[in-house]
Amino acid sequence: MSLKVIGEDRGEWAVLRVSGELDLVTSPVVRQHVHDAVADGRRSLVLDLSQVLFCDSSGVGVLIASRRLMRSCAGRLRLILPAQGAVDGSHVNRVLAALGVRRLFDCYPDLDEATDDAASPLSA
Repeated sequence: MSLKVIGEDRGEWAVLRVSGELDLVTSPVVRQHVHDAVADGRRSLVLDLSQVLFCDSSGVGVLIASRRLMRSCAGRLRLILPAQGAVDGSHVNRVLAALGVRRLFDCYPDLDEATDDAASPLSA
């Protein structure tokens, strides 16, 4: 399976909808999209990972690097990791929790919540 990244704007938020497998081969694509958004001056970024079916350590590394990049430019990064995802819950959510890094991210159940400044992130 391959990876697909579709970008869109939602107000001040740049949204990257990621679907497929996030692994050693495909994770550089996501990294490049994040870097492109920052280069375009975007400082509020949502990564919609609800349709990611597989994520390995390379994918987790890209998420952590994206968090670091957004923080270094005083930006914000939010992840969409719904309880009900592509296949019975978000695979990425389970991977991040298993590795103990889920708490590093502000996670939301859907795009409306992720782009609402009044919404609170899901608990880790």
